[in-house]
Amino acid sequence: MLKQYFTIKEFGSHEIIIQKSRFIAHVNRAVTEKDAQDFIQEIRKKHWDANHNCSAYMIGQHNEIQKANDDGEPSGTAGVPILEVLKKRDLKDTVVVVTRYFGGIKLGAGGLIRAYGKSTSEGINAVGVVERKLMKIVHTKIDYTWLGKVENELRSSVYEIKEIHYVDNVEIETFVEEEQVGKFTEWMIEMTNGQAEILEGEVLYLEKDM
Repeated sequence: MLKQYFTIKEFGSHEIIIQKSRFIAHVNRAVTEKDAQDFIQEIRKKHWDANHNCSAYMIGQHNEIQKANDDGEPSGTAGVPILEVLKKRDLKDTVVVVTRYFGGIKLGAGGLIRAYGKSTSEGINAVGVVERKLMKIVHTKIDYTWLGKVENELRSSVYEIKEIHYVDNVEIETFVEEEQVGKFTEWMIEMTNGQAEILEGEVLYLEKDM
């Protein structure tokens, strides 16, 4: 698993007008090639009346799967510019479909390349990008008397609380970088005069808006 990578925040779409043609960028995550192809078909079905539904996707930890489709536009003027934006921004597990409704003015090869690239970039900006960082979940079990102090210290620190469980004792789940677990454990023990029980849990991705 990659320690850190960038991907799209969520599904979304964004429309721009260039020389009377409508360009609608549809952006989504795709963990597998089937995810990407299903999404492309979904958009094609929704915009069946469009002149073109051009697409590209980049999938895999090392971008193993990269595909581009011009969907009837001149070769290399649509799918490739979309893919180039994904590569330039290093967005993994991401699929983009740009729908074009022709407005009557031909753009030429250069104009099409710029239009599809711009539509993709603006679509990504509108939807947003996240950084996914691999973190260890650390469970801190404490008596209720320590809750106020520990929670306040955590919320003003670099660490992020995942969840707090209020049972017989309080259990706080915190995202901690793997190399920081030792330091975090010492900090918790010192803060609670040795009365905290620290357990290492699963490894999960923490998402942060970019």
